[in-house]
Amino acid sequence: MLPERDVQFAAPTWLRDLGFSSWLLAGFVLIIVGVIWLLGKTSTIVMPVTLAAVLGAVAGPAVGWLERHRVPRIGGAILVLLGLVAVGVLIFCLVFGGITSQSGDISAKLNQALNKIQAWVADLGVEQTQQAKENVQKAVPEIRSTLLNGVSSGIAALSSIVFFLAFTILSTIFVLKDGPVMHRFINRHLGVPEPVANVVTTNVAKSLRSYFLAVTIIAAFNAVLIGGAALILGVPLAGTIAVVTFAGAYIPYVGAWVAGGFAVLLALGGAGESAALVMAVVALLANGALQQMIQPLVMGATLGLNPLVVLVVTIGAGSLFGMIGLTLAAPLTSAAVHISTELRARSDEAAAAEMAPGPSP
Repeated sequence: MLPERDVQFAAPTWLRDLGFSSWLLAGFVLIIVGVIWLLGKTSTIVMPVTLAAVLGAVAGPAVGWLERHRVPRIGGAILVLLGLVAVGVLIFCLVFGGITSQSGDISAKLNQALNKIQAWVADLGVEQTQQAKENVQKAVPEIRSTLLNGVSSGIAALSSIVFFLAFTILSTIFVLKDGPVMHRFINRHLGVPEPVANVVTTNVAKSLRSYFLAVTIIAAFNAVLIGGAALILGVPLAGTIAVVTFAGAYIPYVGAWVAGGFAVLLALGGAGESAALVMAVVALLANGALQQMIQPLVMGATLGLNPLVVLVVTIGAGSLFGMIGLTLAAPLTSAAVHISTELRARSDEAAAAEMAPGPSP
Protein backbone atom coordinates (compact mmCIF):
# COMPACT_ATOMS: atom_id res chain seq x y z
CA MET A 1 0.00 0.00 0.00
CA LEU A 2 1.28 3.46 -0.93
CA PRO A 3 1.94 6.03 1.82
CA GLU A 4 -0.79 8.63 2.21
CA ARG A 5 1.36 11.43 0.74
CA ASP A 6 1.97 9.31 -2.43
CA VAL A 7 -1.71 8.48 -2.81
CA GLN A 8 -2.57 12.17 -2.85
CA PHE A 9 -0.39 12.70 -5.95
CA ALA A 10 -1.39 9.46 -7.77
CA ALA A 11 -3.07 9.88 -11.16
CA PRO A 12 -6.81 9.12 -11.24
CA THR A 13 -7.82 5.69 -12.48
CA TRP A 14 -9.60 7.10 -15.53
CA LEU A 15 -6.46 9.01 -16.55
CA ARG A 16 -4.26 5.90 -16.24
CA ASP A 17 -6.75 3.90 -18.29
CA LEU A 18 -6.87 6.65 -20.92
CA GLY A 19 -3.07 6.76 -21.13
CA PHE A 20 -2.87 2.98 -21.47
CA SER A 21 -5.51 2.99 -24.23
CA SER A 22 -3.70 5.84 -26.00
CA TRP A 23 -0.47 3.84 -26.10
CA LEU A 24 -2.37 0.84 -27.46
CA LEU A 25 -3.93 3.04 -30.15
CA ALA A 26 -0.54 4.55 -31.03
CA GLY A 27 0.94 1.07 -31.34
CA PHE A 28 -1.94 -0.05 -33.56
CA VAL A 29 -1.46 2.98 -35.84
CA LEU A 30 2.28 2.29 -36.08
CA ILE A 31 1.55 -1.31 -37.06
CA ILE A 32 -0.88 -0.19 -39.79
CA VAL A 33 1.64 2.34 -41.12
CA GLY A 34 4.34 -0.32 -41.08
CA VAL A 35 2.14 -2.79 -42.94
CA ILE A 36 1.29 -0.19 -45.61
CA TRP A 37 4.98 0.69 -46.00
CA LEU A 38 5.94 -2.99 -46.23
CA LEU A 39 3.25 -3.69 -48.81
CA GLY A 40 4.46 -0.75 -50.89
CA LYS A 41 8.06 -1.97 -50.77
CA THR A 42 7.08 -5.54 -51.68
CA SER A 43 4.38 -4.67 -54.23
CA THR A 44 6.31 -6.55 -56.93
CA ILE A 45 5.33 -9.79 -55.19
CA VAL A 46 2.27 -8.71 -53.21
CA MET A 47 0.25 -7.54 -56.22
CA PRO A 48 0.51 -10.78 -58.24
CA VAL A 49 -0.10 -12.96 -55.20
CA THR A 50 -3.11 -10.90 -54.13
CA LEU A 51 -4.56 -11.06 -57.63
CA ALA A 52 -3.94 -14.82 -57.74
CA ALA A 53 -5.66 -15.26 -54.36
CA VAL A 54 -8.71 -13.32 -55.55
CA LEU A 55 -8.87 -15.29 -58.81
CA GLY A 56 -8.47 -18.52 -56.88
CA ALA A 57 -11.29 -17.65 -54.50
CA VAL A 58 -13.59 -16.63 -57.36
CA ALA A 59 -12.76 -19.44 -59.81
CA GLY A 60 -11.95 -22.20 -57.32
CA PRO A 61 -15.46 -23.75 -57.43
CA ALA A 62 -15.09 -24.24 -61.20
CA VAL A 63 -11.95 -26.32 -60.64
CA GLY A 64 -13.78 -28.32 -57.97
CA TRP A 65 -16.66 -28.94 -60.36
CA LEU A 66 -14.26 -30.24 -63.03
CA GLU A 67 -12.56 -32.45 -60.45
CA ARG A 68 -15.89 -34.01 -59.49
CA HIS A 69 -16.36 -34.82 -63.18
CA ARG A 70 -13.09 -36.80 -63.27
CA VAL A 71 -10.83 -34.05 -64.57
CA PRO A 72 -7.49 -34.06 -62.69
CA ARG A 73 -7.15 -30.99 -60.52
CA ILE A 74 -4.05 -29.75 -62.36
CA GLY A 75 -5.93 -30.12 -65.66
CA GLY A 76 -8.94 -28.29 -64.28
CA ALA A 77 -6.70 -25.50 -62.96
CA ILE A 78 -5.09 -25.05 -66.38
CA LEU A 79 -8.46 -25.07 -68.16
CA VAL A 80 -9.93 -22.47 -65.78
CA LEU A 81 -6.80 -20.32 -66.04
CA LEU A 82 -6.97 -20.43 -69.84
CA GLY A 83 -10.61 -19.35 -69.60
CA LEU A 84 -9.69 -16.42 -67.33
CA VAL A 85 -6.89 -15.37 -69.68
CA ALA A 86 -9.24 -15.58 -72.67
CA VAL A 87 -11.80 -13.37 -70.91
CA GLY A 88 -9.14 -10.84 -69.96
CA VAL A 89 -7.72 -10.70 -73.50
CA LEU A 90 -11.23 -10.34 -74.93
CA ILE A 91 -12.09 -7.42 -72.66
CA PHE A 92 -8.73 -5.78 -73.36
CA CYS A 93 -9.21 -6.10 -77.12
CA LEU A 94 -12.79 -4.83 -76.99
CA VAL A 95 -11.96 -1.79 -74.86
CA PHE A 96 -8.51 -0.71 -75.96
CA GLY A 97 -8.62 -2.19 -79.43
CA GLY A 98 -11.93 -0.49 -80.16
CA ILE A 99 -10.69 2.85 -78.86
CA THR A 100 -7.41 2.53 -80.78
CA SER A 101 -9.08 1.65 -84.08
CA GLN A 102 -11.52 4.54 -83.73
CA SER A 103 -9.30 7.06 -81.96
CA GLY A 104 -9.57 9.47 -84.90
CA ASP A 105 -13.38 9.45 -84.74
CA ILE A 106 -13.31 9.81 -80.97
CA SER A 107 -10.99 12.81 -81.14
CA ALA A 108 -13.14 14.41 -83.85
CA LYS A 109 -16.36 13.92 -81.89
CA LEU A 110 -14.81 15.25 -78.71
CA ASN A 111 -13.48 18.29 -80.59
CA GLN A 112 -16.99 18.98 -81.85
CA ALA A 113 -18.29 18.67 -78.30
CA LEU A 114 -15.65 21.11 -77.06
CA ASN A 115 -16.61 23.62 -79.76
CA LYS A 116 -20.24 23.50 -78.62
CA ILE A 117 -19.30 23.82 -74.96
CA GLN A 118 -17.11 26.84 -75.81
CA ALA A 119 -19.98 28.48 -77.66
CA TRP A 120 -22.33 27.94 -74.71
CA VAL A 121 -19.83 29.39 -72.24
CA ALA A 122 -19.19 32.37 -74.50
CA ASP A 123 -22.93 33.01 -74.74
CA LEU A 124 -23.00 33.18 -70.94
CA GLY A 125 -20.46 36.02 -71.06
CA VAL A 126 -17.50 34.07 -69.69
CA GLU A 127 -14.20 35.30 -71.19
CA GLN A 128 -10.98 33.46 -72.06
CA THR A 129 -12.81 30.36 -73.24
CA GLN A 130 -10.56 30.08 -76.30
CA GLN A 131 -7.49 29.44 -74.19
CA ALA A 132 -9.30 26.84 -72.13
CA LYS A 133 -10.52 25.13 -75.28
CA GLU A 134 -7.02 25.05 -76.76
CA ASN A 135 -5.64 23.49 -73.58
CA VAL A 136 -8.29 20.80 -73.64
CA GLN A 137 -7.83 20.20 -77.36
CA LYS A 138 -4.14 19.58 -76.80
CA ALA A 139 -5.11 16.83 -74.38
CA VAL A 140 -7.76 15.27 -76.63
CA PRO A 141 -5.32 13.60 -79.07
CA GLU A 142 -3.63 12.05 -76.06
CA ILE A 143 -6.76 10.13 -75.02
CA ARG A 144 -5.58 7.02 -76.76
CA SER A 145 -2.10 7.14 -75.23
CA THR A 146 -3.53 7.95 -71.81
CA LEU A 147 -5.94 5.03 -71.91
CA LEU A 148 -3.39 2.62 -73.29
CA ASN A 149 -0.36 3.74 -71.33
CA GLY A 150 -2.14 4.44 -68.04
CA VAL A 151 -2.66 0.80 -67.20
CA SER A 152 0.72 -0.34 -68.52
CA SER A 153 2.60 2.40 -66.67
CA GLY A 154 0.81 1.48 -63.45
CA ILE A 155 1.76 -2.16 -63.84
CA ALA A 156 5.27 -1.23 -64.95
CA ALA A 157 5.85 0.14 -61.45
CA LEU A 158 5.81 -3.47 -60.27
CA SER A 159 9.16 -3.88 -62.09
CA SER A 160 8.06 -5.18 -65.47
CA ILE A 161 4.82 -6.25 -67.06
CA VAL A 162 6.36 -9.55 -68.14
CA PHE A 163 7.32 -10.46 -64.58
CA PHE A 164 3.92 -9.35 -63.30
CA LEU A 165 1.97 -11.49 -65.76
CA ALA A 166 4.27 -14.49 -65.42
CA PHE A 167 4.22 -14.44 -61.63
CA THR A 168 0.46 -13.89 -61.55
CA ILE A 169 -0.17 -16.83 -63.89
CA LEU A 170 2.17 -19.09 -61.93
CA SER A 171 0.63 -18.09 -58.60
CA THR A 172 -2.90 -18.56 -59.94
CA ILE A 173 -2.09 -22.08 -61.14
CA PHE A 174 -0.81 -23.04 -57.69
CA VAL A 175 -3.79 -21.43 -55.94
CA LEU A 176 -6.30 -23.18 -58.21
CA LYS A 177 -4.51 -26.53 -58.07
CA ASP A 178 -3.75 -26.59 -54.34
CA GLY A 179 -6.71 -24.52 -53.13
CA PRO A 180 -8.12 -27.14 -50.70
CA VAL A 181 -4.64 -27.89 -49.31
CA MET A 182 -3.95 -24.18 -48.78
CA HIS A 183 -7.39 -23.79 -47.19
CA ARG A 184 -6.67 -26.49 -44.61
CA PHE A 185 -3.15 -25.14 -43.98
CA ILE A 186 -4.47 -21.63 -43.31
CA ASN A 187 -7.18 -23.01 -41.03
CA ARG A 188 -4.57 -24.88 -38.96
CA HIS A 189 -2.17 -21.92 -38.69
CA LEU A 190 -4.52 -18.95 -38.35
CA GLY A 191 -4.00 -18.85 -34.59
CA VAL A 192 -7.62 -19.61 -33.66
CA PRO A 193 -9.50 -22.91 -33.23
CA GLU A 194 -9.81 -24.70 -36.54
CA PRO A 195 -13.64 -24.51 -36.73
CA VAL A 196 -13.43 -20.74 -36.19
CA ALA A 197 -10.68 -20.42 -38.81
CA ASN A 198 -12.83 -22.37 -41.28
CA VAL A 199 -15.68 -19.91 -40.73
CA VAL A 200 -13.29 -17.01 -41.45
CA THR A 201 -11.70 -18.40 -44.61
CA THR A 202 -14.97 -19.78 -46.02
CA ASN A 203 -16.80 -16.48 -45.59
CA VAL A 204 -13.95 -14.47 -47.14
CA ALA A 205 -13.97 -16.65 -50.26
CA LYS A 206 -17.77 -16.59 -50.44
CA SER A 207 -17.89 -12.79 -50.12
CA LEU A 208 -15.31 -12.36 -52.89
CA ARG A 209 -17.32 -14.58 -55.24
CA SER A 210 -20.57 -12.82 -54.39
CA TYR A 211 -19.03 -9.36 -54.84
CA PHE A 212 -17.54 -9.97 -58.28
CA LEU A 213 -20.66 -11.75 -59.48
CA ALA A 214 -22.75 -8.77 -58.36
CA VAL A 215 -20.34 -6.30 -60.01
CA THR A 216 -20.53 -8.24 -63.27
CA ILE A 217 -24.33 -8.20 -63.26
CA ILE A 218 -24.43 -4.47 -62.51
CA ALA A 219 -21.78 -3.79 -65.18
CA ALA A 220 -23.81 -5.71 -67.76
CA PHE A 221 -26.96 -3.81 -66.75
CA ASN A 222 -25.26 -0.43 -67.18
CA ALA A 223 -23.63 -1.44 -70.47
CA VAL A 224 -26.93 -2.61 -71.97
CA LEU A 225 -28.79 0.47 -70.75
CA ILE A 226 -26.25 3.12 -71.79
CA GLY A 227 -25.10 1.32 -74.94
CA GLY A 228 -28.70 0.69 -75.99
CA ALA A 229 -29.59 4.34 -75.43
CA ALA A 230 -26.61 5.41 -77.54
CA LEU A 231 -27.69 3.05 -80.32
CA ILE A 232 -31.28 4.30 -80.26
CA LEU A 233 -30.18 7.95 -80.25
CA GLY A 234 -27.82 7.38 -83.15
CA VAL A 235 -24.71 8.25 -81.13
CA PRO A 236 -21.51 7.20 -82.93
CA LEU A 237 -19.43 4.38 -81.46
CA ALA A 238 -22.32 2.92 -79.45
CA GLY A 239 -20.51 -0.41 -79.15
CA THR A 240 -17.40 1.25 -77.77
CA ILE A 241 -19.53 3.17 -75.27
CA ALA A 242 -21.14 -0.09 -74.07
CA VAL A 243 -17.79 -1.86 -73.66
CA VAL A 244 -16.19 1.10 -71.86
CA THR A 245 -19.22 1.29 -69.55
CA PHE A 246 -18.97 -2.44 -68.77
CA ALA A 247 -15.24 -2.30 -68.04
CA GLY A 248 -15.53 0.94 -66.06
CA ALA A 249 -17.99 -0.63 -63.62
CA TYR A 250 -15.14 -2.73 -62.17
CA ILE A 251 -13.48 0.47 -60.91
CA PRO A 252 -15.67 1.28 -57.88
CA TYR A 253 -17.67 4.52 -58.14
CA VAL A 254 -15.16 6.40 -60.32
CA GLY A 255 -15.22 4.14 -63.37
CA ALA A 256 -18.96 4.26 -64.00
CA TRP A 257 -19.12 8.06 -63.89
CA VAL A 258 -16.07 8.48 -66.12
CA ALA A 259 -17.63 6.11 -68.65
CA GLY A 260 -20.90 8.06 -68.44
CA GLY A 261 -19.10 11.35 -69.11
CA PHE A 262 -17.34 9.73 -72.06
CA ALA A 263 -20.72 8.71 -73.52
CA VAL A 264 -22.22 12.18 -73.03
CA LEU A 265 -19.30 13.91 -74.77
CA LEU A 266 -19.52 11.56 -77.75
CA ALA A 267 -23.27 12.17 -77.93
CA LEU A 268 -22.75 15.94 -77.82
CA GLY A 269 -20.16 15.87 -80.57
CA GLY A 270 -21.84 13.33 -82.84
CA ALA A 271 -25.59 13.60 -82.34
CA GLY A 272 -26.30 17.08 -80.99
CA GLU A 273 -27.46 18.75 -77.80
CA SER A 274 -30.74 16.85 -77.48
CA ALA A 275 -29.03 13.47 -77.73
CA ALA A 276 -26.37 14.58 -75.24
CA LEU A 277 -29.06 15.71 -72.79
CA VAL A 278 -30.90 12.39 -73.10
CA MET A 279 -27.59 10.53 -72.76
CA ALA A 280 -26.77 12.48 -69.61
CA VAL A 281 -30.17 11.61 -68.12
CA VAL A 282 -29.69 7.94 -69.00
CA ALA A 283 -26.19 7.90 -67.47
CA LEU A 284 -27.46 9.59 -64.31
CA LEU A 285 -30.31 7.10 -64.02
CA ALA A 286 -28.09 4.10 -64.76
CA ASN A 287 -25.42 5.09 -62.25
CA GLY A 288 -27.88 6.57 -59.75
CA ALA A 289 -31.53 5.76 -59.28
CA LEU A 290 -31.76 2.58 -61.35
CA GLN A 291 -28.52 1.19 -59.93
CA GLN A 292 -29.77 1.88 -56.42
CA MET A 293 -32.87 -0.12 -57.28
CA ILE A 294 -31.04 -3.20 -58.52
CA GLN A 295 -27.97 -2.96 -56.29
CA PRO A 296 -29.80 -4.04 -53.11
CA LEU A 297 -31.23 -6.99 -55.03
CA VAL A 298 -27.95 -7.99 -56.62
CA MET A 299 -25.41 -7.03 -53.95
CA GLY A 300 -27.32 -6.37 -50.76
CA ALA A 301 -28.63 -9.90 -50.37
CA THR A 302 -25.14 -11.37 -50.70
CA LEU A 303 -22.95 -8.75 -49.03
CA GLY A 304 -25.45 -7.59 -46.42
CA LEU A 305 -24.02 -4.06 -46.25
CA ASN A 306 -25.62 -0.64 -46.31
CA PRO A 307 -24.60 1.36 -49.43
CA LEU A 308 -23.19 4.12 -47.20
CA VAL A 309 -20.95 1.59 -45.44
CA VAL A 310 -19.75 0.32 -48.82
CA LEU A 311 -18.95 3.90 -49.92
CA VAL A 312 -17.04 4.80 -46.73
CA VAL A 313 -14.93 1.64 -46.52
CA THR A 314 -14.20 1.71 -50.26
CA ILE A 315 -12.95 5.30 -50.23
CA GLY A 316 -11.00 4.80 -47.00
CA ALA A 317 -9.32 1.60 -48.16
CA GLY A 318 -8.63 3.13 -51.56
CA SER A 319 -6.84 6.06 -49.91
CA LEU A 320 -4.63 3.67 -47.93
CA PHE A 321 -4.07 0.78 -50.31
CA GLY A 322 -4.87 2.12 -53.79
CA MET A 323 -6.62 -0.11 -56.30
CA ILE A 324 -6.39 -3.18 -54.06
CA GLY A 325 -8.23 -1.31 -51.32
CA LEU A 326 -10.87 -0.03 -53.73
CA THR A 327 -11.55 -3.54 -54.99
CA LEU A 328 -11.34 -5.62 -51.81
CA ALA A 329 -12.75 -3.25 -49.17
CA ALA A 330 -16.43 -4.10 -49.71
CA PRO A 331 -16.11 -7.91 -49.90
CA LEU A 332 -13.74 -8.09 -46.93
CA THR A 333 -16.03 -5.87 -44.85
CA SER A 334 -18.96 -8.08 -45.83
CA ALA A 335 -16.94 -11.15 -44.86
CA ALA A 336 -16.21 -9.61 -41.45
CA VAL A 337 -19.93 -8.96 -40.88
CA HIS A 338 -20.88 -12.52 -41.87
CA ILE A 339 -18.06 -14.00 -39.77
CA SER A 340 -19.11 -12.12 -36.63
CA THR A 341 -22.76 -13.04 -37.19
CA GLU A 342 -22.00 -16.74 -37.67
CA LEU A 343 -19.62 -16.92 -34.71
CA ARG A 344 -22.14 -15.14 -32.50
CA ALA A 345 -24.85 -17.57 -33.57
CA ARG A 346 -22.60 -20.53 -32.79
CA SER A 347 -21.72 -19.05 -29.41
CA ASP A 348 -25.40 -18.55 -28.58
CA GLU A 349 -26.16 -22.13 -29.62
CA ALA A 350 -23.35 -23.46 -27.41
CA ALA A 351 -24.55 -21.37 -24.46
CA ALA A 352 -28.12 -22.58 -24.93
CA ALA A 353 -26.93 -26.18 -25.09
CA GLU A 354 -24.99 -25.77 -21.81
CA MET A 355 -28.02 -24.25 -20.07
CA ALA A 356 -30.41 -26.93 -21.33
CA PRO A 357 -31.38 -29.40 -18.57
CA GLY A 358 -29.89 -32.86 -18.89
CA PRO A 359 -31.97 -36.03 -19.23
CA SER A 360 -33.92 -37.03 -16.16
CA PRO A 361 -32.42 -39.96 -14.19
